[in-house]
Amino acid sequence: MKVMPIRGIAALAGVGLAISVAGCSSDDTEEPQPSETSAAAGEYTERQVSDGTTDFVIVENPNGGAQLSYSVEGGVTLLEEESEGSTYAFKDMNANGELDVWEDWRVDPAERATDLAAQMSVEQIAGLMLFSSHERSPADGLTDAQKEYLEESNLRAVLNAAGSDAETTVPWVNEMQAFVETLATEDAVYVPVNFASDPRSTAGSGGYNAEGADISRWPSNLGLAATFDSDYTLQFGQMASAEYRALGITTALSPQVDLATEPRWLRVGGTFGEDAEQAAELTGAYVSGFQGTAGESEWGAESVNAMIKHWPGDGPGEGGRESHTFTGKYGVYPGDNLDEHVSVFQAALDSAAVMTSYSISLDGDGEPLFGERVGTAYDEGLMSVLRDDNSFGGVIVTDWGVMTGADDEGAFIATAWGAEDMTPAERYVKVLQTGHDMFGGVNDATFLLEGAELWQEKFEAGELETDAQTRFQESGARILNMTFQAGLYESAFLDPEESTAVLASEDKVEAGYQAQLDSVVMLKNEGVIAEGADWSDTTVYIPQTYDVGVASLFGPAAYTEGPTMDLDVAEQFFGAVVTDEVEYDEEGQVVSYTAPDLSDVDLVLVGMDSPYNGDNFSAAGQDAETGEWYPFSLQYGPYTADGDNVRETSISGDILEDGTQENRSYLGNTSRISNAADLDAFTRAVSAVEASGNDIPVIVALKATNPVIPAEFEADADAILVSFGTNDQAIVEVALGQHEPQGRLPMQFPADMDTVEAQLEDVAKDMTPYTDAAGNAYDYGFGLSWSGVISE
Repeated sequence: MKVMPIRGIAALAGVGLAISVAGCSSDDTEEPQPSETSAAAGEYTERQVSDGTTDFVIVENPNGGAQLSYSVEGGVTLLEEESEGSTYAFKDMNANGELDVWEDWRVDPAERATDLAAQMSVEQIAGLMLFSSHERSPADGLTDAQKEYLEESNLRAVLNAAGSDAETTVPWVNEMQAFVETLATEDAVYVPVNFASDPRSTAGSGGYNAEGADISRWPSNLGLAATFDSDYTLQFGQMASAEYRALGITTALSPQVDLATEPRWLRVGGTFGEDAEQAAELTGAYVSGFQGTAGESEWGAESVNAMIKHWPGDGPGEGGRESHTFTGKYGVYPGDNLDEHVSVFQAALDSAAVMTSYSISLDGDGEPLFGERVGTAYDEGLMSVLRDDNSFGGVIVTDWGVMTGADDEGAFIATAWGAEDMTPAERYVKVLQTGHDMFGGVNDATFLLEGAELWQEKFEAGELETDAQTRFQESGARILNMTFQAGLYESAFLDPEESTAVLASEDKVEAGYQAQLDSVVMLKNEGVIAEGADWSDTTVYIPQTYDVGVASLFGPAAYTEGPTMDLDVAEQFFGAVVTDEVEYDEEGQVVSYTAPDLSDVDLVLVGMDSPYNGDNFSAAGQDAETGEWYPFSLQYGPYTADGDNVRETSISGDILEDGTQENRSYLGNTSRISNAADLDAFTRAVSAVEASGNDIPVIVALKATNPVIPAEFEADADAILVSFGTNDQAIVEVALGQHEPQGRLPMQFPADMDTVEAQLEDVAKDMTPYTDAAGNAYDYGFGLSWSGVISE
């Protein structure tokens, strides 16, 4: 074996390597280029790459050996080894001149991780256990704050919450990877950065990555479920993971596999629907697609660690309230149906990681499922089901903010439900006891290290069986395994040209759009939508609407207004597009809409979003000023919860100082839908059709994130299409008969709010579905094609 420094062309040339060093020549002499065949012929090659900020070297090993990369300015040297006539390169990452087990890319990732973790201190592993807060601005480059948590707290898991622009993301990723290389010393082993991301590929997303053509766009999880074809989910995983890797992302904080058994829940849009069997199948396909490479189930250059969430299933929030805030911190199981929620996770326990939920889990009598009135991360009984009963050996991560209590100094996202009275160190000890490895949204290791000291004190006092060093190394090995199996120790740097070629490549864009088309569900069609219809010389009317918004932790309600469908998209398909005349007040808010004369209009197309009750951070469900609880609704018009099925006493509620339980019932109170104007837009359109005296068909394009009660508009609509996270073009193509609808409902659309109130939060498909005038029940699995009801 020969140790070879990375710097110095003469030294490299001395072993017969073909090298390209871009941008380093002091004269006009052309540098030698790497041979196209030398790696395959038995010699590894090197080439230097620059993204304009960071210079790094890429090493190609022969015979399919691992690709390596390292910073020009770092301290990595190469080791080479002869085997069967070929010369292979390895990175000497601790500068000891030897090929250690953890440095050998031929060794199993788990073995390498165990070897390295055993060499790390509690302080070093504590950094691995941190998962950063959201980083939203790669264009700023490597910031002082990022340098601080990378160097002072040894953090190595960074959440990329920015867009998918390679021009800004690639240099940021490479700059950070180069920086952590420089932090490696004799006493501090090298650990590359594991970048992570929430879902970023949904076409109809309203999130941080909603705009742009920088990545392929697919339907949401609900849309993938609506295709009733798991091959789409597998293909999505395979293609999206390649794009993630082109952005330096090696861990996906997805898929969200919570069962949508509570139709009002504010996060239904991210699920695979309410059917456990289907959700399990799609979960397995998603994880397989992300964690494999090039269609194979083995780890490789396109593999991304999947993190299924939120154990044990966060769908059954009482009344649909969301556990990101105190209003929804309780999940309830009145149907005693925990096992069905767990079954979805059991379908993908080969997932690299699991994220746990925020919720305190209660039975139908309001008692904790496992005796502790605490959130999942603190619940030893609930976590034992995952670690012990299901033998899950991967990484377990808390959701963001779980380690912070509402009364902590500087608390913002604070979701330590049931553990608020503990000190920060006590919380870390408790959560480590439940089998967790990583802590979401924590940039500073201070409290975790205090927890390590407390753990050791408890061990020495005989209260714990394992010492702190052993416990931390146990988590360290699991965490490092994610880094090794993604190949980060070999090659953490991004070639900007390669990233640009992968992102939004033609094959990925086309596949994503095909999935969007096939996910659209047709619920009703009275002869309007037909194959081969030509609308190119016709006129369409698309009404306008507004949404008053909902206040959240991040600021006041945001008012938005505009056309119900994208007018630019419509102009591609119709001869003319007309819309409402809008009158605004001095603040830019809508005073009135006036529909145009529809005498020459051939079609009315009305876009409608699901009735909007709020988002994860809106603390929806309770009036912030009066403390009054109010219901969520699946209809646009006001809903007053005064029916026989409304609970007079809630299942959940805080325990008050006098020992009684708070009553979170919303009996007699009225819903607060921010986009009720969507129904007004539909009604205005229908009235304008009537005023014209013409028989103008009206198509509703329902952009759904939750089940919807169609009773308010179905009778006056000639056709109804439902999309789940698609762009408007996909909806229009289906509406105009250019693509036969194939989608089916991944969840029930209820008849009314009475059946919604009667259903149990943890039980699937227990509502009476809406039935239209044609006798079609909008039940789970229902959908129409041009020829009629789609058979199962």
